[in-house]
Amino acid sequence: MSSAVALKQDSDQTLGSGEAVQLTATAPGQQDLLTPAALELLADLHQRFEPARQARLAARRQRQVRFDAGELPDFRADTRAIREADWTVASLPAALLDRRVEITGPVDPKMVINALNSGANCFMADFEDSTSPTWANLIAGQQAMRAAVAGTLEHLAGNGKRYALKPFAEQAVLLVRPRGWHLDEKHVLVDGQPMSASLFDAGLFAFHNAAALAPKDRGPYFYLPKLECMEEAALWNDVFGHVERALGLPIGQIKVTVLIETLPAAFEMDEILHALRGRIAGLNCGRWDYIFSYIKTLRAHPDRVLPERGQVGMTAPFLRAYSELLIQTCHRRGAHAMGGMAAQIPINNDPAANDVALAKVRADKLREVTAGHDGTWVAHPALIPLAREVFDERMPGPHQQHVARTDVCVGRDDLLKPAVGTVTRAGFDGNVEVCVRYLAAWLDGGGCVPIHWLMEDAATAEIARAQLWQWLHHERLARAAGHADPEPLHLDDGTPIDFPLLDRALIGLPARLGDRRMLPGGSRINEAIGMLDRLSHADTLEDFLTIPAYRRLD
Repeated sequence: MSSAVALKQDSDQTLGSGEAVQLTATAPGQQDLLTPAALELLADLHQRFEPARQARLAARRQRQVRFDAGELPDFRADTRAIREADWTVASLPAALLDRRVEITGPVDPKMVINALNSGANCFMADFEDSTSPTWANLIAGQQAMRAAVAGTLEHLAGNGKRYALKPFAEQAVLLVRPRGWHLDEKHVLVDGQPMSASLFDAGLFAFHNAAALAPKDRGPYFYLPKLECMEEAALWNDVFGHVERALGLPIGQIKVTVLIETLPAAFEMDEILHALRGRIAGLNCGRWDYIFSYIKTLRAHPDRVLPERGQVGMTAPFLRAYSELLIQTCHRRGAHAMGGMAAQIPINNDPAANDVALAKVRADKLREVTAGHDGTWVAHPALIPLAREVFDERMPGPHQQHVARTDVCVGRDDLLKPAVGTVTRAGFDGNVEVCVRYLAAWLDGGGCVPIHWLMEDAATAEIARAQLWQWLHHERLARAAGHADPEPLHLDDGTPIDFPLLDRALIGLPARLGDRRMLPGGSRINEAIGMLDRLSHADTLEDFLTIPAYRRLD
């Protein structure tokens, strides 16, 4: 198969409305995945839903223009009846009743095997923030998903170690996170246009695995990222309804959990549940993307600047309000309220530091279960026993939907109240390092990178990048907002946060990193430095770091 092939077969058969699907790249084994029938479904999804996707993305841009002009997010007046009415979502399947510990990670075979064998209740296989979407990664990930569902997935490591799946009954329940609505899949063209990455990831997984999963009452199940409003949720509901009809599944067979990881979505949790009420299992506190979205959404509001990332914990007012409102909303509607990610990874060479890290994880999980969450996320298998111990002690049943949290009363100002803190030199330099190192690894094909004993993904890199931009442009943004004679922000030692400070951090970073050959993506550090420099100097904050970076991927 050539690198640009028209999937128009040797008969008069065409795909979709008659236009050929074109693939602009090749990867081993893709012929077995991208069969004519699979491509016909993908083409059909593109032709049916691409106009609606583009309309929703245009609505996002229009809403952000209003926010940049001074408007603040708020609960919608036109959907008040949905919020005030008594209704519940559809009942949950048995496999999704107990989700007390979920592990997430990329979709390479070794990680998939380890996650499914980890002892977690569920595994979210992530095509989004922890997978760099090279064509080879995407094809290998879909192959791993199909083999995992079939029970045949194996991996032979370079050291000769063989990895294989445990029996099905001992595996975690599989959920798949496709990429968000904002991303294209440039390697698949339909009618000459790149198709939605969301539709490619979800559609291809469902095509190959729904027939095997449905009889086992295992879905397919999905995690849906970065929604901003109920209309975007309704679009997913329409997509999955069409997929069910196309694949001969009962309507509602596909179940979803929605990550509430954008600030606008926090004001529409009832509405999102309602739009997906026939198939939604719960909402999840995607805390890292949520912090990024807070910065991005309120970027032009100089009174909403957050301190450095390490000072923005879940006890910050806007994060606590968001978490508690999510619990109250989900439990009122009969859905699960899932907690967020513990990003710590074991520090094997420093027992004292490891004890400190584990204590932070324990405190975070105790906060979640005490607040009423029905489950939590971890990034590393070694954290599963700790998280399970905390939830088992405080949550003897499969979930806590009986915890109504009627004491919670969250208004607009509660969701917008920023954290209080400072920006230290270490915090500023740390943002530069995390963003550069993650971006370099991502450009090199790695989507999940351990940095200073934290598992960093695209969401945490986005926090670093967006904070740097907002801090550096604060004076200009404050002046545009009508503040007379604004001053730049300062580090806690009095140093102005300005572009010379960024220049010094970028110039000094390679020396601080040492031998680049030891780092994931070390050969692309200079490229990543250049990208961060350009993005930080731009007058407008780029919506997502991965959009310009994707143009550099094969």
